[in-house]
Amino acid sequence: MDIKPLIRLLLVAVLPFLASCKGGNADIISEGGDTIKMEYADNLLLVRYDGYITAEVRNPWNAASVLHTYILVPDSVKLPGNLPHGTVVRTPLKRALIYSSVHNSLVSEFGSIDAIKGVCDAPYIHQPELARRIASGVIADCGVGTSPDIERIIAIEPDGIMLSPFENSGTYGKVGQLGIPLIECADYMETSPLGRAEWMKFYGMLFGKEDVAARMFADTKAEYLALKQSVDTTAVAPKVIIDRLYGQAWYVPAANSTMGIFIKDAGGDNPFDSYMQSGSVGLSGEEVLYKASDADVWLVRYSQSSDKTLGELSDDNAIYRQFDALKSGRVYGCNTSRTYFYEEVPFHPQWLLNDLIMIFHPEKFDNIAPRYFTKMKP
Repeated sequence: MDIKPLIRLLLVAVLPFLASCKGGNADIISEGGDTIKMEYADNLLLVRYDGYITAEVRNPWNAASVLHTYILVPDSVKLPGNLPHGTVVRTPLKRALIYSSVHNSLVSEFGSIDAIKGVCDAPYIHQPELARRIASGVIADCGVGTSPDIERIIAIEPDGIMLSPFENSGTYGKVGQLGIPLIECADYMETSPLGRAEWMKFYGMLFGKEDVAARMFADTKAEYLALKQSVDTTAVAPKVIIDRLYGQAWYVPAANSTMGIFIKDAGGDNPFDSYMQSGSVGLSGEEVLYKASDADVWLVRYSQSSDKTLGELSDDNAIYRQFDALKSGRVYGCNTSRTYFYEEVPFHPQWLLNDLIMIFHPEKFDNIAPRYFTKMKP
């Protein structure tokens, strides 16, 4: 799907507003260095010094503390003797072990796929060239991220390991004892779509692709804001529900969650925005039915070999049949086993926003195919 013609038209209207957008840690000034402006990311502070860059990752679970500080030093220069405290990472990384499909896809997009020497959770990596290299052994499959194969990790001699932290994750067991820099990718804890995407600036620095990443983010930001601007004056905001029951809980997006922000930015109405937290809220099916039985649109993410149908969804749980969106056929499914939803959306949020606007406001588009969500068939 090519949305560039639409984006170019929208940019004409929105570009005058971009320069005035503020956020993230844009106003933080660090003594002795030049702060690299972060407009949306709240948990990352980058400062350029003479000969190195510091990257401070704030603890998303404790705003008063720092999760990790990295000192990025080009491997083409002698290690300075006056470095601040932190984990030294020689850049660009040339033999990286990357746990998640999200970051593997981003690094590949930078043009640095040759620097990926190992991955974890290989079955979840769908990007064709990455999958081919894993299958042929060019990229080592280091097992499951929660319990990686230490011998394989040692064999590939990584110069950096990119992994996603979790609350109280500690020292990462045996992996943390190898003396290899552990780069804690806390981007997923950002709440705004552009906040998470902006972390690509840091990841670009790790692979010697700072300029590439900066251009990518500038394009992402411009496209996202142009799309958002296109529905700012839309009079009708359809009520939207997301996903379905998992066990006994239906996790709905709170007002300040990433998906809650996506719904708002796409000109939709989130029936659960009375919950002001930044994550999801687990409710019973009956609570969701009470608050949102009249939802106009239902978005369902799932993973299976064949595309889910309305009939199948109806048979999954009797409570689903009571939702107006199912009765009217306004249910849209994203089969994550057939799309690159989880690999692409974190660093290209404009692509999901485009889908949502197409679904919420179909009058704005004509014969443009969605990227992720398609209308469920009977």
